[in-house]
Amino acid sequence: MTTFDDRERAFETKFAMDEDMAFRVTARRNRLLGQWAAARMGLTPEETDAYAKAVVQADFEEAGDEDVIRKIVGDLTAASVEIDEATVRQALDDQMVEARRQLMEAK
Repeated sequence: MTTFDDRERAFETKFAMDEDMAFRVTARRNRLLGQWAAARMGLTPEETDAYAKAVVQADFEEAGDEDVIRKIVGDLTAASVEIDEATVRQALDDQMVEARRQLMEAK
């Protein structure tokens, strides 16, 4: 039974590591997306940092990406930046790739 127990522990450990990495990638993606949106709104570096943190926090409102997309589109529209949801979704995808790249390089 020891071999079976060892395999089970190994799978549990791998699952935990994968979940942790997925969380970190999503948080990094949201921060990068916040920086992307802040640049379009013309925010200062201090405002950009605060806004990026607010975007990361917005992701905890509900499961999925809709809360983040809704925040970005709403904030850009309020700042008189013409943007559509498709553009924000594309930026979200682009930032996901960048976030993964950054985290893989950091290892």
